[in-house]
Amino acid sequence: MRKLLLASVAILSATLAMSGGARAQPVKPVEAGTLVVHFNGYLQFELGDESSSYNTITIPSTSTTTTPGTYKLNPVTTIGDFRVYPGFDAQTVDGIEYGVATEIRTGYSNAGVGQNGKTTATNTTTTTTVGTTKVVTAVTTATNSLSNLYVKRAYGYIGTPEFGFVRFGQTDSAFTLLQAGVIEAFGDGGQWTLEGGEALMFPSNSVPAGGNQFIYADQTPLYATDKVVYVSPAIDGLNAVIGYEPNSNGLKEGYQTDTFASSTSANLSSSPVPGDIGSRRKNLVDGGIQYLDTVDGFKIKASADLLHAAPIAYTGPAASLPATAPFGYDSLNVYQFGAQETFAGLTLGANLKGGQVEDGYTFKPKGARDALAYTIGASYVLGPYVIGASYFNSQSSGAYAPVAKGVARTLSEYGFAVGANYVISPNLSLFTQYLYGHRHQPGNSSLETAEGTAKRGNTQGQAIGVGATIKW
Repeated sequence: MRKLLLASVAILSATLAMSGGARAQPVKPVEAGTLVVHFNGYLQFELGDESSSYNTITIPSTSTTTTPGTYKLNPVTTIGDFRVYPGFDAQTVDGIEYGVATEIRTGYSNAGVGQNGKTTATNTTTTTTVGTTKVVTAVTTATNSLSNLYVKRAYGYIGTPEFGFVRFGQTDSAFTLLQAGVIEAFGDGGQWTLEGGEALMFPSNSVPAGGNQFIYADQTPLYATDKVVYVSPAIDGLNAVIGYEPNSNGLKEGYQTDTFASSTSANLSSSPVPGDIGSRRKNLVDGGIQYLDTVDGFKIKASADLLHAAPIAYTGPAASLPATAPFGYDSLNVYQFGAQETFAGLTLGANLKGGQVEDGYTFKPKGARDALAYTIGASYVLGPYVIGASYFNSQSSGAYAPVAKGVARTLSEYGFAVGANYVISPNLSLFTQYLYGHRHQPGNSSLETAEGTAKRGNTQGQAIGVGATIKW
């Protein structure tokens, strides 16, 4: 029975894991003097029924930004994800391991009619004369751009198990690699992140952080940037990771129009443009330690991590700073502690994060409160079946501005997820999942316009879905 449980855990991990995320070296080390090419991938599809505070909304006739009227969402919808992982693992005759791992995904676009890409509308008018009458004809031409694949991760690695490994490229660093206690290996594996799962079914204002809740460190703002990371070898169950990221750009991002120091420069360190401030960072450093051990069948994992980054400096007039950050932005200073334990198929975990940060790992305005969030979760594997649940609670400054009146100081968010999987084979899993999320901040205008009536700063959303994950 125990062998069956352990096999099921391995199968589930292989089915749900986002390849290239936590890997610091080959999963299966290759023989000396050889190179093994791989082209793995997966497709996930989910059919769901969702409802939220924003499923029906009335735009007043005075609106100048959106066409007035009542808009309704069909509660039944679908979401899917497709990824491929080209790369290779190799080892020199001297025992040095190296390789490349990449992750290519489908992107997002606005609504279309079965066009898997971006639609651009071009309006033209022609004037003709019929007798003595001029006839003006308006023509709208829709151009579809189907280049809907993009690179999310792309990194190389080199090293040995005895001396550790160095990663370089768009890759995960300490805060993501060492995250412990955030239980996600059930349901669609996404929960409250914008990583392709059920959270994308909701209008973003109705769910926690719009799907970028900072309790999850495995999200795009942290791992899709160019950096150098060192992963140490394990000594008596302890290992460490440290990473450095000079700016918040990916590979070849910020170099196309870089004739002089400007907003288009990748390595911009100061700017007079208010829009650059608070949205771009420099000199991110994160590091942490992890402890792994197995005692009498109990598999223990615990970690502690710190992350720091500075916003680029502002050289323009103070009066031009945005109203939401009249004094500028604090540096990112974030900590996390997490632990989890697995025994006989049951995994329990908890994680705490806090510091100077906003959801999505963005900068908080100076004078606003620090953020704090925690999550607890569990999953249980019994043969081919998996059940799991998690809950998180978070407080951050949200829409609060230090000099503005009428907005509460704290945005409170919470949500839970419950899911189950049936693992048919190592490459095929069926799942069901239920999500519920809530947001509360009196005075936050983005939470008070649902259905055209005041919600007093409260929105909520819930969804239930079924789907399948196929990998190769």
